[in-house]
Amino acid sequence: MKHTYKFFLVAVTLVSCLAIKPMQTPTLFLIGDSTVKHAKGMGDGGRWGWGDIIAAYFDTSKITVKNEALGGTSSRTFMNRGRWAAVLPQIKKGDYVIMQFGHNDSSPLDDSARARGTIKSNGDESKEIYNPITKQKEVVYSYGWYLRKFISDIKAKGATPIVCSLIPRNSWAKGKVNRSADSYGLWAKQAAEQGKINFVDLNKLIADHYDQEGEQKVRATYFNITDGTHTIEAGAKLNAQLVVEGLNELKNNPLRKYLKTK
Repeated sequence: MKHTYKFFLVAVTLVSCLAIKPMQTPTLFLIGDSTVKHAKGMGDGGRWGWGDIIAAYFDTSKITVKNEALGGTSSRTFMNRGRWAAVLPQIKKGDYVIMQFGHNDSSPLDDSARARGTIKSNGDESKEIYNPITKQKEVVYSYGWYLRKFISDIKAKGATPIVCSLIPRNSWAKGKVNRSADSYGLWAKQAAEQGKINFVDLNKLIADHYDQEGEQKVRATYFNITDGTHTIEAGAKLNAQLVVEGLNELKNNPLRKYLKTK
């Protein structure tokens, strides 16, 4: 009888502990370059990435937002120079990862300054180079190949990847902002389609908005006069808003239940 009573007390204690154990909330990871997180993500030099702003749209009692983007990286160097190795182990089943690369992928493959470029396509092309930064031979792949590798790694973790096309620069022609619809925007879309995952055409969403407001207003409102790539805070707020709008336009937005209702 005493043993039965002791067993009952142990069982009640275990049930109580399980009952009060808080559920682990998922994490939304952001990966990308300085247009997602500029410097330390604190408005350094008056420039902001949209990833520094976007947490305000989420109910952070239900989901944690971690901006793991790193300025200066391409899809290739984010993967190969330690950043992805630091982020990937943090990702767990049920998490989400939004990626946005492209601005630095157009750099040279093997220059002595950064050697960060990728082959301009979504294909399976590769090229062996001597990397003057690492002082080793390296096989460089296409922009789309690296995105597809991110997608595969994230899925293997049981997490949900989402691809965004790159934000447009403050670059205009004949009163219209220049887009990447036939280059990095297209290749990002193709990589997402091949991975059977959601794609937010952020390049188009922002470019459409810029065109509506006009070159003069966009230049005066969202950028400073010396930088056509990185937005000031107003531009980052607009871009974060449009990321959320793009998510909500998806047929099945996997992050909808975590977004604030107001």
